[in-house]
Amino acid sequence: MLKLVVFDCDGVMFSSRESNRVYYNHLLSAFGCGPMDAEELEYVHIHNVNNSVAHIFRKYPEIDLGRVNAYRASHEYTPYLRYMTMEPDLMDFLRLIKPRYHTAISTNRTDTMDTILDTFALRPWFDMVVTATVAPRPKPAPDGLVMILDHFQVRPAETIYIGDSVIDQEHCASVGIDLIAFRNRALAARYHVDDFSSIVQLPPFQEASGD
Repeated sequence: MLKLVVFDCDGVMFSSRESNRVYYNHLLSAFGCGPMDAEELEYVHIHNVNNSVAHIFRKYPEIDLGRVNAYRASHEYTPYLRYMTMEPDLMDFLRLIKPRYHTAISTNRTDTMDTILDTFALRPWFDMVVTATVAPRPKPAPDGLVMILDHFQVRPAETIYIGDSVIDQEHCASVGIDLIAFRNRALAARYHVDDFSSIVQLPPFQEASGD
């Protein structure tokens, strides 16, 4: 029976591609570089910030990544939140499931996750949040999910993950957790959905509710 629901952040809880585009293009511009291409935008949308910075600056070996990361660490993220849009039915979904299940987030975001949780008043709705800063290795390594499973003392079979990328697909496969693919029909997943209201109709949630 389902006991734990784990969420990805970007592309699931939030439409954040535009915020990623503006943020990483700002970093490039700050060092005199041109904007990202489509492949780079896709990369930064699903990878952690350290890997993303290395990827978008790979064409500029003359630029010290230490300087870029120092600039990034001193640069306030809050202005970019206005480019993020929370899924309209996320809160309704959380209100429905929170009394029944443990809830957690496993994300490749780092120090920006706290700002997001507080700005959008989401912190009370999640029992545990694991970022790429907290986990020994970022997704798709299993570390974040292993930490969450250990914390709640639940089995993979009692857990489901909501994600939207191949990183999430590999993250789930590494520990044997079923994936709900959010707006990505190309993923190998147990279920595919386009919104949160569809998730409550899936068999694991119906079985857990006794319907």
